Amino acid sequence: MAIPLALLAARLLARRRARDGHPSPARTAAADVAMVAGTTPWIWMILTPRTGLSGVSLVPFRDLADLFHGPAVTVFVQVGGNLLVFASLGALLPVRSARFASLARVAGVAAGASCAVELLQYGLRLGRVSSIDDVLVNTAGAVLAAAVTRRWWAPPIAAGTVPR
Repeated sequence: MAIPLALLAARLLARRRARDGHPSPARTAAADVAMVAGTTPWIWMILTPRTGLSGVSLVPFRDLADLFHGPAVTVFVQVGGNLLVFASLGALLPVRSARFASLARVAGVAAGASCAVELLQYGLRLGRVSSIDDVLVNTAGAVLAAAVTRRWWAPPIAAGTVPR
């Protein structure tokens, strides 16, 4: 249902950017809309309140180790879901802008966004545990997705030019 709306948004955004003289209007518009459309449902799910106590887990890999002692389907859903949270961001950020065309920069952006989400979960007392493991797996998902799209990354900006 949202796909036609996303396509329309990308087309209108590309048209506006072309009118403003942007060097890659269609590419950046499609990447921007797809990043938002691919990330928003996951953020919505993560920030949906649940019954339970809010908590913080700052010991790396503790929650993952505990998780792997549970049922395989739970491991698949939890790890797979966390890998996908910022996958569209990681896949499309370097496609959108040469400024982010490195795995380290994608990792930095994804880690920062993931930390923000975990802080929101804790601060809003949503009945969820804010875990460093979630940040690590979210970041890994973004980096893996970026690696998959490497062939389509935005070309480097020529020296002496100003990007828009």
